[in-house]
Amino acid sequence: MHVLVTADTLLSGSWTYTRELVAGLVTRGVQVTLVSFGEIPLPDQTAWMDHLHGLDYRPTAFRLEWMQEAEEDFSDSSEFLFALVRELRPDVLHLNQFCYGNLPVDVPKVVMAHGDLITWRQAVQDQVPRRGPTKWYRDTVSRGIAGADVVVAASAWMLDQICQCYLQPRRGEVVYPGRNPIFFNPYISKDDSVLAVGRLVDAGKQVFLLTQHEHPVPVCIVGAEQTVAMPRIPIRADVKVAVAETSVAICGPQTEAQLRALYSRASIFAATARYDPLGMQAVEAALSRCAIVANDIPSFREIWGDAALYFRTNDAASLAAGIRRLNEDRAMRRAYAELAYNRARERFTTKRMIEDYMHLYRDLRSVRAAAA
Repeated sequence: MHVLVTADTLLSGSWTYTRELVAGLVTRGVQVTLVSFGEIPLPDQTAWMDHLHGLDYRPTAFRLEWMQEAEEDFSDSSEFLFALVRELRPDVLHLNQFCYGNLPVDVPKVVMAHGDLITWRQAVQDQVPRRGPTKWYRDTVSRGIAGADVVVAASAWMLDQICQCYLQPRRGEVVYPGRNPIFFNPYISKDDSVLAVGRLVDAGKQVFLLTQHEHPVPVCIVGAEQTVAMPRIPIRADVKVAVAETSVAICGPQTEAQLRALYSRASIFAATARYDPLGMQAVEAALSRCAIVANDIPSFREIWGDAALYFRTNDAASLAAGIRRLNEDRAMRRAYAELAYNRARERFTTKRMIEDYMHLYRDLRSVRAAAA
């Protein structure tokens, strides 16, 4: 089987998702052509491709559908993708952008909903700038959804949001995100500390909730969502926000090794987001055996069920109370860590995600063959 996958190099969660998808497919013997949009990635961002035999990588710098002035690149990027499909004749298109869902090719098209401006606006409505997404953006996304054979989301909540904000796809599927457990270390002794990931200015991630109240343990906020190349000078957490008896350390971008170390040492992970369609950071924390204290939003409830301790929706005081509760009751903290770890190992691994996609691809090919 030959699958052509498109990717976003600018949103780190989407790039991580693509990495897991592509590596998992190649490991299963699938031939993969990967086409990236946004920016040409740095060598450190593509080092994971070096030993993947069966991967053909085609980087481009075409602007993504959610970027300013994306309309100027859309015709050229569509023509490029159309010509590539005609040349390579893949069996399935796995599109991680909405806009190419109506590409006029006779190949089954899977569109993965990583997130979009309209559902973001609805979830973060009291933080939205006055100028909303353009009519071109809404129409382009809608056409992509209508043209796709299947629209996939990482949660039933996200799939429902797509239906409400745009239109009902001809077929919708939920494939939960997956990470390879081998990348994480759940066996290191934990420190009494809290970890969160996200920029302070990001209203969707809203990690700023952690700066509103005092906490009985150190808090570290990794202030960028993407990992970076190994620097010559070690990155340090050199910005601190004083909060009564303790402080919140604001870290800069971290290498993958540094971020994995932070996950492995933290006893609690704060999933503060009010909009998180993929939820990759919480999965990484769970695979590192962190107890998860999560914002009470539908997507987190769906993904984590009773394996997380929830705080009142968007409420900083309730978040602080949840952290205090987990810190004071070590047995409870260990129990939640174990629940999150077991749930992630059972449901949110790359192996399980790839099995779901292989089943979907085969089904689409069978339907197309029957129709022919």
